Amino acid sequence: MKIRIGTRKSQLALWQANYIADRLREIHGVEVELVKITTQGDKILDVPLAKIGGKGLFVKEIEDALLKNEIDIAVHSLKDVPTVLPEGLELIAITEREDPRDAFLSIKHEHIYQLPENAVIGTSSLRRKSQIMKIRKDLQIKDLRGNVDTRIRKLEEGQYDAIILAYAGLKRLGLDGKVKYIFSPDEMIPAVCQGFLAIEGRSDDERIKNLIKPLNHYESYLRATAERSFLKTLEGGCQVPLGAYCEIKENSFIITGFIADLEGREYYQEKITEQIKENTQEQAIILGKTLAEKLLNDGGKQILTKIYGK
Repeated sequence: MKIRIGTRKSQLALWQANYIADRLREIHGVEVELVKITTQGDKILDVPLAKIGGKGLFVKEIEDALLKNEIDIAVHSLKDVPTVLPEGLELIAITEREDPRDAFLSIKHEHIYQLPENAVIGTSSLRRKSQIMKIRKDLQIKDLRGNVDTRIRKLEEGQYDAIILAYAGLKRLGLDGKVKYIFSPDEMIPAVCQGFLAIEGRSDDERIKNLIKPLNHYESYLRATAERSFLKTLEGGCQVPLGAYCEIKENSFIITGFIADLEGREYYQEKITEQIKENTQEQAIILGKTLAEKLLNDGGKQILTKIYGK
């Protein structure tokens, strides 16, 4: 028996797919084949994702292959997966969360506070941009695209004084030694579902669903459910600076989220702590939705109207 895993071709995507392949071999002793697929997001490297739609750019071609039965499962970074999936597909497992924080990399400087005035910091994420501006309004923020190695190379060539990347990806690739500083989630709220791997499959493929089930990490699944519910309520893609981070501590959900305008001038943040009840999945959905609605009432509605013109 063979399981075909659909994946992007980047070094990080292949690490993620190989990690799932190894787990499946270990648990079930099955043969696994990686099917490498180029997505729209991999082709467009000279334009910020926010300008071309963002969400779904790294998954659509892989989902098409799933629907055509060319692969059995897809492995994604969950933060790339839209909150509404194509009919016939579902997320069948979410693995244990890797460290979701953002990392600061620089050749000469140890921390964002040490950067000189007008220093150039690289990121294409509107979420990071708005939070950087909250910390240091005097910095120049320039777009940074490409895979992890490309981004680090651009930093080392001197194109940027510093860059910000997801710590999870750096850890997975063994590049965490290049990190100078890790932002706490209080300093910089992570992207929705940063650090989670998602396994997507066909809704009617019970055989595959049963094989994948042992890879699902229930606490991570609940945390991801709350964060995706938050994102869905805000109809957020890559065009809106927003983030959310859900933790489970001492039998309570703690979820923090923010929404900001494109300049980072208007910035709204909220936090909810709630004891875990019996129907935890339903509670996680309601929690994410409640947090998003709070932010909409704070001023988020006007921000979305400005950005989307509706």
